[in-house]
Amino acid sequence: MDVLARNIEIEFIKKMRPNKVTILLGPRRIGKTILLKNILSNTTEPYLFLNGEDLTTHKLLARRSVEHYKTILGTKLLLVIDEAQNIPDIGNILKLMIDEIIGLRILITGSSAFDIENKTGEPLTGRKITLRLYPISESEYQQIESPLTWTDGLRHRLIYGNYPELLHIDDQADKTRYLNELVFGYLMKYILALENIRNSDKIVSLLRLLAFQVGSLVSTSELAQKLGMSVNTVSKYLDLLTKVFVIHRVGGFSRNLRKEITKSNQWFFYDNGIRNILIANMNPLELRNDQGLLWENYIISERLKYQSYTGLISNNYFWRTYDQQEIDWIEDRGGQLHAYEFKWNPKKKTRAPKGWERTYPDATYQVIHPENYRDWVIGDFRL
Repeated sequence: MDVLARNIEIEFIKKMRPNKVTILLGPRRIGKTILLKNILSNTTEPYLFLNGEDLTTHKLLARRSVEHYKTILGTKLLLVIDEAQNIPDIGNILKLMIDEIIGLRILITGSSAFDIENKTGEPLTGRKITLRLYPISESEYQQIESPLTWTDGLRHRLIYGNYPELLHIDDQADKTRYLNELVFGYLMKYILALENIRNSDKIVSLLRLLAFQVGSLVSTSELAQKLGMSVNTVSKYLDLLTKVFVIHRVGGFSRNLRKEITKSNQWFFYDNGIRNILIANMNPLELRNDQGLLWENYIISERLKYQSYTGLISNNYFWRTYDQQEIDWIEDRGGQLHAYEFKWNPKKKTRAPKGWERTYPDATYQVIHPENYRDWVIGDFRL
C-alpha cells in the first residue's frame, strides 16, 4: 500500500462548509499535502489549488480586491492553499474572500500553529475550523498490520517513530539518515527561520536536555541555568518548539493536597524517532536502558492522536506529590477523573498510590502496557 488513509480525512471533508476556512495544522513532512491531494482527487467539484511557498501565489493574491479574487476563482467555489502561512497578510485576504464571495469554501494547511495563529487568528474569528494531523497513528497502522505483526511493529516504532516517509524505507541505517536529515537539516532550518534565530546550538541543546528528561519534572529556571540562557529566552524557545509540533507540555494536577506538585512541568515529544535521533541512540530495545521512557513518550503521543481524531475532550495532567507518590497520566473529562500508569512490562503489578485513592476515591485507575494499549489508543475507532 503506497499511501495510508488518514483518520482525519473523513472529518476534514465534513468540516468543509460554505464561507468557512478549514485549517489543517501539523508538522512538516507529515503528509498534509498528500492528504489534500487525495481529498481533491476524489471530488468532482472544480477547485483552485495554490502553493503558499510559491512567490507567484503571493503576487496573485497581493491585490486585495473582491473583483480580482472573483476573476481568479472564476466559477470555482473551492480554494485550496498549501502552506498558507507563507503568504503575507493571509488572514485578511482570506477574511475578504469568505465574507464577500457567497458559497466559497477554503482549505488551507500550515506547518506551524505559531504562524497560522498570528496570521489568521483575529481576522478569521468565527470563520475558521481547525484540525490537526499527526505522525501516523496506531489506528492507521491497522491498514498494513495484522495481529501477527503488531508487536514487532510497536517495538520498531518505539525507536524510529511514525513519520510517513519511513514506511517506504526498509534499511534501518537509511531510516536513521532520514531522521537525522529531518531534524538537523530540514526541521532545524525551518525553526530558525521562523524567529530569525542565527545559532541553532542552544535550541538543539535544549531539545537534548528535554529528550533525556522525558517523564521527569522540568523547571524552566533549571533549564536556563544549564544552558546559560535567560528564563525568558528558554520560555520563548519552548513555546516555539511547541507550536511547530516537536514537543508538548503536561502540567501537574492538583485539587486538594498542599503537597501536590504543580509548578514544574513534564515535556514529551510528539514522535519517538525525533527524540531518539536527538540523543543519537537508535539502538534496538534489547540494548537500551530507557525502555520505560520510550513507552511513556510513545503511548502519550498516541493518546493525544486518539483524543484529537475522535473528538474526546479531556484536560491532561500528571500527578505527583512531594513525598514521591506519582501517577503518569490523569484525564479530567466528563466530570470524572481517570488515572493511568504506563508500564512496559505487563507482568509488573501496581496499584494506585494511597494518597491518590484517599484524596480522589471516585477516580478510575488503569495500567496501560503493551498487551492492552490498543484498546486505549484505538478502542472502537475504525477507519
